[in-house]
Amino acid sequence: MTDTRLGLVLLSGGLDSTTAAAWALDKGMKVSAVSFDYGQTHRKELGAATAVAARLGLSHSIVDVSFYRDLAAHSSLTQPQTLSMPSDRSAAEMADGIPSTYVPLRNTFFLTMAAAWLESKALAEIEINGVDASSLEATLVIAANAIDYSGYPDCRPEFYTAITESLRLGSKLGTQYGVPFTIATPLIDKSKADIVRLAGNLGAPIDETWSCYAAGETPCGHCDSCLLRARGFAEAGVHDPALISTQK
Repeated sequence: MTDTRLGLVLLSGGLDSTTAAAWALDKGMKVSAVSFDYGQTHRKELGAATAVAARLGLSHSIVDVSFYRDLAAHSSLTQPQTLSMPSDRSAAEMADGIPSTYVPLRNTFFLTMAAAWLESKALAEIEINGVDASSLEATLVIAANAIDYSGYPDCRPEFYTAITESLRLGSKLGTQYGVPFTIATPLIDKSKADIVRLAGNLGAPIDETWSCYAAGETPCGHCDSCLLRARGFAEAGVHDPALISTQK
């Protein structure tokens, strides 16, 4: 029987990550949440993440990695003055290629930072608190989705298989104590409508969430993220409390 189930949710403040956080709590994990300030245009998501974490009762930290904006510069989410953001695209257009909203290796970077944090927590449990390593689980929870998404390569199942093995091979937790990093992707094969339904079943505070890529005070209704979200709520037959109708 596992005694210590540590979970760290990568919480953007959007619909998907909020649902993933509620899922982790439902699974009985000892859940914390982390968000990353990487200089994104849609900084309102950080406020949404804070509100979501408070509603779910999670310990939450926002980590300043704003330097990443200069490293991952070829993206309309970090350099909107250089690259334009896709607008009013159909589902077929979203499925064709990788859009400018892709941030180079963002999930690789985020997962590595989160893994370092989670490994530190797990090692402290073993080496300071005397927890038996065999009774420990360390799970990163990320709301990656490979169904209703914009074609990002770091949202595919094969990416998570590969990075899980890399974290195991590169960590003290994995090599010395035999405690693997588990990366949970509970939404990987779900449609946006499925995610909306799951959020409702779990009581996730979706009214606090922010999905829009634009920097405005209200959702733009035209970016890929707004359109996917609106389509998901429409297909689920559920009113979206946080987004105006933007169906095409």
